Amino acid sequence: MIRPGQTYRACDPRETIRIRITTYRPGDTRAHVVDAVTGKRPRQILVSSLHASPTTRDGKLRRTGYALEQQ
Repeated sequence: MIRPGQTYRACDPRETIRIRITTYRPGDTRAHVVDAVTGKRPRQILVSSLHASPTTRDGKLRRTGYALEQQ
């Protein structure tokens, strides 16, 4: 479940991006996020890009989207 305050890390191993959810209403297709470290760069991200785990059902590491880092 997506909640404000959660931190996500980019699944792409070449990226070091971390984002924090600022606003999300259940049922929306997008969540409002900011940079987790600075709190800057507000933007919207598709909820389908936010994953609970950095691995797929097959156990492979994800290459796209963002994986939940902490609750």
